[in-house]
Amino acid sequence: MSKYSNIAHYQDFTELETILSNSSNSYDMGKIRMAYDVAEKAHGDQRRVSGIPYILHPTSVACIVAELGMDTDSICGALLHDVVEDTSVSLEAIKKHFGEDVAKLIDGVTKISKIPFSSREQEQAENIRKMLIAMADDIRVIIIKLADRLHNMRTMDCMPEQKRRDKSLENMQVFAPIAHRLGIKAIKDELEDRSLQYLDPIGYKEIEDAILLNEEGRDKFIESIKQQILDKTKATIPNIYISGRVKSINSIYRKTFMRDRTVDQIFDVFAVRVIVDNVSDCYNVLGVVHDIYKPIPNRFKDYISMPKQNMYQSLHTTVLDKNAIPFEVQIRTWEMHYTAEYGIAAHWKYKLGIGAEKGEDRLSKNIEKVKSMILDQLEAEDATDIARNIRNDFEENDVYVFTPKGDVISLPRDSTPIDMAYIIHTQVGHRMVGAKVNQKIVPIDYKLKTGDICEIITQKEEHPNKSWIDICKTASAKSKIRQWYKHEKRDENIVEGKATLERELKRHGINLSENEYEEFFHKLLVKKQYNTLDDFYAAIGYGGLQLWKIMPRIKEEYQKTYAKDIENIDVPPAPVKRHKANSGVVIEGTDDVLIKFSNCCNPLPGDEIIGYITRGYGVSIHKRGCTNVPKDISQCEEPERWVECYWEDSTGDAFRSTLQITAADRTGLLADVTIKLSNLHINIHTMNSRELKDGRAVITVTIDVLGRNHLKGVISKLAEINGIEEIKRL
Repeated sequence: MSKYSNIAHYQDFTELETILSNSSNSYDMGKIRMAYDVAEKAHGDQRRVSGIPYILHPTSVACIVAELGMDTDSICGALLHDVVEDTSVSLEAIKKHFGEDVAKLIDGVTKISKIPFSSREQEQAENIRKMLIAMADDIRVIIIKLADRLHNMRTMDCMPEQKRRDKSLENMQVFAPIAHRLGIKAIKDELEDRSLQYLDPIGYKEIEDAILLNEEGRDKFIESIKQQILDKTKATIPNIYISGRVKSINSIYRKTFMRDRTVDQIFDVFAVRVIVDNVSDCYNVLGVVHDIYKPIPNRFKDYISMPKQNMYQSLHTTVLDKNAIPFEVQIRTWEMHYTAEYGIAAHWKYKLGIGAEKGEDRLSKNIEKVKSMILDQLEAEDATDIARNIRNDFEENDVYVFTPKGDVISLPRDSTPIDMAYIIHTQVGHRMVGAKVNQKIVPIDYKLKTGDICEIITQKEEHPNKSWIDICKTASAKSKIRQWYKHEKRDENIVEGKATLERELKRHGINLSENEYEEFFHKLLVKKQYNTLDDFYAAIGYGGLQLWKIMPRIKEEYQKTYAKDIENIDVPPAPVKRHKANSGVVIEGTDDVLIKFSNCCNPLPGDEIIGYITRGYGVSIHKRGCTNVPKDISQCEEPERWVECYWEDSTGDAFRSTLQITAADRTGLLADVTIKLSNLHINIHTMNSRELKDGRAVITVTIDVLGRNHLKGVISKLAEINGIEEIKRL
C-alpha cells in the first residue's frame, strides 16, 4: 500500500475553507469565495476523465497551495487556473474582477496554445521555456503549477499507461528538480515517488514491500530512539520535539537499484528528526546524540553553517545503536524546519507577518537568486537544451567550495573552476586564465569537490574561450560565454556560421540556388525566432544553435520540398578519403571539415596531435599532452569524438606561438628582443612586458613560426641575448 494512499485525491471547497480557517495567515475569504463561484459556474458540467466533476480539480489544487501557506492571490489563481483555457471566461474578465496579479498568475499557469512543432520533444521544451518565463516574472506561478501537477499525479490511474509514463518522466526531469531548487520537499518527494510508481512499478513494489515487511518492528525501533534522545535532553533543552520517518521510496530506489545495493546497505533508511528553538540547542543535541550512539565516520554534514542552494539548513549525522543498526539524525530549528518543508513558499508566510524580518530578507534574496537561475536557462537557443540545463543546475548532489576569503559557493556536482568564476561575477569568468585549488594550479576542467578552496586567476585583457562551453557544467556559465561571443564577435560569427552551414549542406547533398536559399530557410527562421539569415548564421557561429540537432529536420524538409527534382538522380557513394586542410593537417577518415587549432595548447607542426570533433565548429586540433585531452580516450564520455590526425610533411604555413621570456630587468631589454626577432624575419603579433618585484622582467610575445623545429631555432637565438634566464612556450 502506497505511503501516500491516505491523501484525499479530491477535496471540495468546504475542505479548502477548513484549511484556511485553521491557518495562522489572514485571507480575503470574500475574494476566494468569488473565485470559487466563477470557477464552478465556468466549468459547469465539465468532468475529468475519471468522471469526477471538473471543479474538484481546481479546489484540490487550491488546497495544496493553501497547505503550503500561500497568499490569497495564489489560492484564487489555483481555483481559476483552468478557466481561461477550458471555458469561455477571458483573461480580461479575470483582471477586471480579481486584479492584475491574479490574471498574471493564471496567464502563467494556463497551458500554452498548440504550436505545430516538428516533434513531441520540441513541443515539451517550448512549454518549459514559456513556463520558465512566467516563473521569472512571479515565482508563485510555478508553485501553483507544481500543485496542479501533483494533483494530476494523485489522480493519474485513470489515464492511459503511456501518458502516465510521459508525465512521470517529465516530473523526474523538470518538475521535481524545480521543486527541489525551490526547497519544497513535500511536493518533490511525493512527485518522485508517484512518478517512480509508473516508471518502474516492479522496482517500486520491491522497495515498498521491503520497507513494510517489518513495519511493527520499525515503529518500535524509531520510538525507542526518540525516547532515548528525549530522556537525555529534556532536562537541559526546552521545547524539544522529536519525530521519526522512513526515507522516500525514490531515494531508496536511487541508492539500491542505481548503485547496486540492498536496502540493508543504506545507512539512512530510518531517520529521527529533532526540532529545537535555536541554533545553539542544535549543536547541544548533536553532542548528546554522539554521546549516546557511535557516529559513523564521514557521515556528518553541517548544513547550518553551509546551507544548500535551496536554503535547506540542518545538522545530519548517521549513527549506530547498540545493536549496530544505522540510522540518521537530523537536527534543526523550527524556522529551518518550515523552510526545509516549504522552501520558497515560506516567503509568503513571512510576508504575512509570521516570521522575522531576517527570515523574510533571506527568503527574498533566494527568490531573486532562483529567478536569475531561471533566466540563465532561457538563454539556451535550442529549447531542447532547457530540460537538461534544469537537471544540471537544479537537481540534488551539490558541492560546496570555498573562496580564498572563506566564502562558501554551492555548485552542481561535476562543476569546474569556470562555473565558479561565472558564479562569482560575469567579468571574473570572462577574464579567467586559470585556477588554483588548495593552492595548486589545476586544469580548467578540474571537477571541484566539497571542501576545495578555489582561487580564480584573472588577467584584465583576457576573454573567454569558446571551447569552455563544452567543459563547464552550469547553464549560467555556458550562457554567459555564448553571450560574450554573440555580442563581441558578431561579424566573425556570421562568416563562420555561414561557412559551417554551407559545408554541412554540401556534405548532406543539399544544393540550393540563391533564390531558393532564403525561402527555404524562412520557416526555420520563424520557428527559431531569428529575424534575418545573418542572425541565423551568427547563432551557428557562436554556438547558440547546434547544427547537428537541426540537420535531420533541414534534410527532411529539403527532400519533401525538392523530391521531384532529386528522385531520379543517381548519386554515387562518396569515397572515404583523408582530408588535408589548408593548415596542413590530415584527418583520418574525414572529408571536407573545418579545422581549428585550440588556443589552450597552440599546436605546431612537429607536435604530436589529436583532433576533437566539436558540435558545429569542425575539428579542434590539440597537442597530445594538452590538459584538455584525456589520458585514456577509451574511458572518456564520448571517445568517438576524438580522431587521429597528423601533420603533412611540409605545410609551408605560418603558425602563431606565444613565448614567455624571463630576464634580468635592464634598459634596452625589450628593444634587444624586438631587434633579434626582426633580424630573424619573424612576424610579431603582440608583445608586452611587466616588472617583477625581484628585479626581473617577464616579456610575453606572440610570433609566427613554421613549426616546432623553427620555434626551437628562434628560442636558441633569443637565449643569446644578455640577461635572458628562461624562455618557455605557452
